[in-house]
Amino acid sequence: MAPTQEALYRDLDLDLSWSEAELPERERTKHVHRLHPYLGKFIPQLVEVLLGRYFVPGQHVLDPFAGSGTTLVQALESGLDATGADIAAFNCLLMEVKTRDYNPFVLERELRAACERVGERSSERPKGYARAWYAPQAARELLGFRALVDDYVNADVLRVVLARAARSARRTRHFDLDFPREAQREPYWCHKHKRQCRPTEQAAPFLRRYVLDTLERIKAFSRVRATAREAVVLHGDARELDFGARFDGVVTSPPYPGLIDYHEQHRYAYELLGLEDFRQLEVGPAEAGTSKAAIASYCDGIVQTFTNAREALRPGAPVAIVVNDRRDLYPEILDRAGLRLEQRHRRHVNRRTGRRAGEFFEDVLVCRFHASGAKR
Repeated sequence: MAPTQEALYRDLDLDLSWSEAELPERERTKHVHRLHPYLGKFIPQLVEVLLGRYFVPGQHVLDPFAGSGTTLVQALESGLDATGADIAAFNCLLMEVKTRDYNPFVLERELRAACERVGERSSERPKGYARAWYAPQAARELLGFRALVDDYVNADVLRVVLARAARSARRTRHFDLDFPREAQREPYWCHKHKRQCRPTEQAAPFLRRYVLDTLERIKAFSRVRATAREAVVLHGDARELDFGARFDGVVTSPPYPGLIDYHEQHRYAYELLGLEDFRQLEVGPAEAGTSKAAIASYCDGIVQTFTNAREALRPGAPVAIVVNDRRDLYPEILDRAGLRLEQRHRRHVNRRTGRRAGEFFEDVLVCRFHASGAKR
């Protein structure tokens, strides 16, 4: 039986839960948080509250599962330094672009110049992924844009624009952008628009729109980020990485076991940008599934990451973990890592999109390391 509304709200931390009216999508995706779609990220307002509760301006926060960089961006906005680590090369590129401190005049000049060049076509013939997933004109436009990005100082910004446009320009049904299974080559009934739609034939409109949108979002973030604060992005395995600093705490949202393959989700970026794929090193990869062995491996990976992070934390530092622990794995994970649970906040995730619609809840686990260290 479903809980009554009264019982549901009695168990929730309302300071960490927002309705759609209170927190519309434009606020959840403010400034650089919308530079590129990213499945599974937590909302910036949640990170903002956690940073306000457990940190003070000038401190340094670590996110060992940094993903798209939400913790890093909000730390800069809240007056903190931040370090984020991730095994996925595209995630690290995205974080770098979101958090870099730009020369605004150079950035605007370059992005507007690149926008004028959209439509230039490369002499390179589409092949492999580009040929399979894009209409001929769209593929030529994407490859042409790829050929021009190295002409600019802010080439990484243009690479993120290219990836975002490549995601939108694929031959796929509009409702299947998150999980495309095969290229769509014929007109189809679109569940998103409730009408007959045709597969995308061009990439240029997306490239122009996203170049200008990216410019405006970076400018908007530059107006709210704190001065003299910086973010460091580390590309590597957080289970054994040297984080290179001393931190005042952790705010993170670890991956869920067997749920999302982030390398496959961004395959267009890996293919077009030539990024190295380290999915075999992911913690809880989707391809491993949720067998008993896969769950055990996932738990080992999370424990190893927190155990490694402990060496970089100041004594008594807070560790805030946002997770949907429907398998009840985290009591054992925390115990093995030597973390003592102080508070468990239940929050309602107010809106799930696409085919993932439905009720969804998360817990915020606030912990600190035992003085005696982790258990073996």
